[in-house]
Amino acid sequence: MYQYDQHDRTLVAERVRQFANQTERYLAGELSEEQFLPLRLQNGLYIQRHAPMLRIAVPYGMISATQLRKIADITETYDKGYAHLTTRQNIQLNWPALEQVPDILAELASVEMHAIQTSGNCIRNTTTDQFAGVAEDEIEDPRPWCEVIRQWSTFHPEFAFLPRKFKIAVNGAREDRAAIQAHDIGLELARNEKDEIGFRVLVGGGLGRTPMLGTEITPFLPWQHLLTYLDAILRTYNRFGRRDNKYKARIKILVKALGIDAFRQRVNAEWENLKDGPGTLTEQALAQVSHHFSDPDYESLPTSPANADQQRADNKAFDHWVTRNVSGHKRSGYATVTLSLKSTAYAPGDISTEQLRIAADLSEAYSFGELRISHQQNLILPDVQKASLYALWQALSDAGFATPNLGLLTDVICCPGGDYCALANAKSLPVAEAIQRRFDDIDYLHDLGDLELNISGCMNACGHHHIGNIGILGVDKKGEEYYQIQIGGASGNNASLGKIIGPSFSRYDVPDVLERLLNVYVEQRVDGETFIATSRRIGLEPFKERAYAKKDH
Repeated sequence: MYQYDQHDRTLVAERVRQFANQTERYLAGELSEEQFLPLRLQNGLYIQRHAPMLRIAVPYGMISATQLRKIADITETYDKGYAHLTTRQNIQLNWPALEQVPDILAELASVEMHAIQTSGNCIRNTTTDQFAGVAEDEIEDPRPWCEVIRQWSTFHPEFAFLPRKFKIAVNGAREDRAAIQAHDIGLELARNEKDEIGFRVLVGGGLGRTPMLGTEITPFLPWQHLLTYLDAILRTYNRFGRRDNKYKARIKILVKALGIDAFRQRVNAEWENLKDGPGTLTEQALAQVSHHFSDPDYESLPTSPANADQQRADNKAFDHWVTRNVSGHKRSGYATVTLSLKSTAYAPGDISTEQLRIAADLSEAYSFGELRISHQQNLILPDVQKASLYALWQALSDAGFATPNLGLLTDVICCPGGDYCALANAKSLPVAEAIQRRFDDIDYLHDLGDLELNISGCMNACGHHHIGNIGILGVDKKGEEYYQIQIGGASGNNASLGKIIGPSFSRYDVPDVLERLLNVYVEQRVDGETFIATSRRIGLEPFKERAYAKKDH
């Protein structure tokens, strides 16, 4: 993974000292709340319902065992013994004391981490496939390109105060696991007829109050022009994006208002001033970044260990886990393993201090000391020998990481909601827990098959409810918490936005309503058909009728 050079170390150290001084001046009354606001935001610091929240950058979701142990130390010393993994592959602390945040940032800098540009109206953390570099269906490793974008976007002088926050995602595989269509800019690595690498570029996607999927602005951009073209898009947005209304300030609103053709014309006009200029990437520049992402010391291994089938046959729980939580790998004899953070009674994405340390230890024992954070708020060991899977499963079971529900109903994507967030209209975590408790039969979950359930506590859509096969949105009705349900969202290659089935439900009705929706699916599906496929085939009406049937009694 990428290692800091002296430039990186100097840049981050200077920012740590700078923010320590700014915080000291704020606490002394020398800076007003208004003056301190943009300073703390661009250092990842929010003021939440009960305490500050600090968002720590994990570039494109890659983290080392050393860094994970440092996070564990920080949660033990400065927080309440746990951290939270986010849908942007970052880490959040929910209980730091404001006066101690500079100390936390200094601790992070000691292991090449920071919180720079994790909030505010700037370019946020670039995200990608959690299996980047090891996926069987990969066209090109997206991680070097994510690092190029990180270096370009960090402290970019033109884009520190954009009309609104800006998010970029990169996909390098045939299957989109990075949800690129739901981002301000989505980049899809591709090869042209000459086998040259480039990017299909999407623009104007995003969720929140006005959800939209990105639109193709160019089908193939040669890789050398990546940064100049991104500059052109950002300059166009920075110039023409609305600043009078934060709800209409995202690039998706500008693209929609102008139309993709007119927006493309403005971008191309801007690009004429940048194309083939100093920002053009060279083979040398790319090589300097790419060498950080070379393969670890893989062994030559048989495709499958001799006793693999017998181990699965002898242990149903192990078999379930392998089926759901173990994925293919580009190298023979290896697999990728997802550590589930979705066990019942724990908030989705939360991980304790003890678990952080165990995960770090296991990554060194089984996966070259490297881990990933997924869009789905789980941890990944990317390079596990198949012969070690049974021993690893036993260790994961002891640590609470082995819930065999990856991609199933209870693998819930969920924002912190009203329990923490000052913006939320309703709580998300109790709804997630109620669903996990209701549907705790693993055989039933496996029978349902692939099903994405996403929960957000407000229209900001941090839980990505718009692109869940079933999406749940917390709303406020005269001071009471209610929940809208949507059907038909998806985040992969065939992405779609869910549609609301009707009036909202009380929190206590949600599990019952969800069960009725699932019954429709089970009754209507054909062999091998997933929930999203069935919902697209039969439409919204059968689900809507069943969801509200109790009102007729």
